Amino acid sequence: MLLSISTIVFTLLTGIVVLFQLCLAFGLPWGAASMGGKYPGKYPPKMRFIAIIIILILLTFNFIVISRAGYFFPWMYSFSKIAIWFVVLFSLSGTVMNSITPSKIERIWVPVVFLQLIASVIVALS
Repeated sequence: MLLSISTIVFTLLTGIVVLFQLCLAFGLPWGAASMGGKYPGKYPPKMRFIAIIIILILLTFNFIVISRAGYFFPWMYSFSKIAIWFVVLFSLSGTVMNSITPSKIERIWVPVVFLQLIASVIVALS
């Protein structure tokens, strides 16, 4: 049950972050809530491309979590036993970075990434 809840929590939160990154990629003026607020307003073209790369990374991490939990992608299960720890480390670094960011608005992501960290650890240890 805890594994299921953790997988769902991670997936839902990842979906929120993916939608946010998609909005940045499409030019919504939310740059102050990302990358330390270095690009307030609309992202420049290079950063929009990076937002797409971040989306791909996040989706890959979500596939790893889902596979490690044993729900889908059984062909990834062996890989996910090790790869899940990269997800955990990424979530840990995201928690730290969002906690110390100079952008006050970007700190809204701390609870999101912290919950992703907890969920990914539970999945990793399952």
